[in-house]
Order: sequence, then C-alpha cells, then structure tokens
Amino acid sequence: MTMKDYASAIGEAIQQNEAAIGSEWIAQLEALMVRSTSASREQLRSHCQQFLKAFAAAARSGELGNIEHRAWDEVRDLLSEISSSRAKSGSTPSETATFVFSLKQPLFAHLRTAFAADAEGLAAASWTVTTLLDKLGLYTIEVFQKTKDQIIVRQQQELLELSTPVVKLWNGILALPLIGTLDSARTQVVMENILQKIVDTGAMIAIIDITGVPTVDTLVAQHLMKTIAAARLMGADCIISGIRPQIAQTIVHLGVNLEDVITKATLADAFLVALERTGASITIKHA
Repeated sequence: MTMKDYASAIGEAIQQNEAAIGSEWIAQLEALMVRSTSASREQLRSHCQQFLKAFAAAARSGELGNIEHRAWDEVRDLLSEISSSRAKSGSTPSETATFVFSLKQPLFAHLRTAFAADAEGLAAASWTVTTLLDKLGLYTIEVFQKTKDQIIVRQQQELLELSTPVVKLWNGILALPLIGTLDSARTQVVMENILQKIVDTGAMIAIIDITGVPTVDTLVAQHLMKTIAAARLMGADCIISGIRPQIAQTIVHLGVNLEDVITKATLADAFLVALERTGASITIKHA
C-alpha cells in the first residue's frame, strides 16, 4: 500500500467508526477533567465531534506528514480555538495537549480492527497516526503558549497604565504620582498618559510627584526630563515634587541640570505653586 492508500484507509476507519471512537475518547477525557460542569462537558463533546470530522477529512487527503498543508487548515483552526480558549480559562499546557494525545488509545483500537488482516499495514498506520497526533499535540502547546504570552503582555500594559494615573487637581492643574521604578517602557506610558490628559483638559501645569520612586539615577533623571520636554511642547509646564534629601544629594552628585525646572519637597507645596501660577488661590476661613 502507498501512503495515499494508508491515508485513505485511516480516514475511512475513522469515518466508519466515528461514533464509537468519539464516545470512547469523550469518556476518557471526562474521566481526566478536574473542573467538570454540564457546560464544560457539552463543550468538550462538541470539540471532540468537530475534531474527529475534520481529522478524518484531512487524513483522506493523503497529506499525513505535513500538518501545515492546506488540507489541515480546519484542524489547525479548531485546535487554535481550543488552545486559546483553554489558555484564557486557566488550563495547563499538558491538559490542553492531552485533548489530542488521548485520542490515540481509542483510535488505535479501531485501527487494529480495520487492519486485522494486514499486520504490516497496521504497523505503518499506527506509526503514521502516532507521528501525526504528536505534531498536532505540539501545535496545541505552541498556540497555548503564544496566547499566554499575549495575555501576560496585555496585563503588563494594563498594570503600567494603572500605575501611572494622571489626576486633575484643579482647573488647569494635573498631578502624576509615580510609584516604583521608572524605566524606558514605563516612561513611554507616562508620557502618553500625561500628554493625552493635557490635550483633554487644556492644563497649564503638570505636577510630577516622585515621592514613591525609590531611587533616582541618571537614567531616571533622563526619563523625567524627556517627559517634561514633551509636556512643554504641548504648552504645559511641569513641577517635580517629592524631592527628598537623599534624592536631592543624588541629583547633585549625578550633575543633573534641573535649574529650569521647579522642584518642591511635597505635593502640597507644588500644588500651591501651581495655583499661584494659574492665578488661583485658596482662602481658608476660620470659624
């Protein structure tokens, strides 16, 4: 038998015994499920049925050695959907790959019946299916990991945005409290947030509070100066608050030039300067 003949025979064996293979496969997977609900079991049955149909159709094409062939497009698309869904729902890579690998046992049982009179054919078909399912199983892991990486990148971006809130303190006055290390990626988010807020509010003053920044080195100082320069290009001036004694000494030792930037020890002091520069004032009434 040629490879095409084996492929056709494998496809026919799956198609003729689809219900039995599917039932055995689903029962095996359900026994492995840790978090089982009626909805998850129904979804599992649906995925198994769709996969078996697509797998049998792709196998009959004769392209059993290359899962990148267009004949396997439907199978890959389905596995991508399943892997992505499981990555988002908290499944592990091994649980996801098991969806494919667990098909071997029920499939081999029916291949033995289909090739009962052809020992050589059974060996060739079994090896072909083993290799094929291994490739598809690895494909699910690749998609799973890629989805996980995308989730992590998105979460990191969301955390960056949450950790750099721009607050409107007064008409024309914004405050940007920074907490933690200021690196290049975070500086970009800081810059984008403050510039967008300047556009949205028409602010004249932006207070950058670094009370929560643990250390200020040359790189951090450069990031701050870039943010200040960008804000000035948008027509807003900046005040840096939260200059603690140790940070002041560090800035002096580093030789960072902040002569044209207003600096204050506290956010409250910076706010009073900002009010004065915008022509506003606070009057305290005593009872």
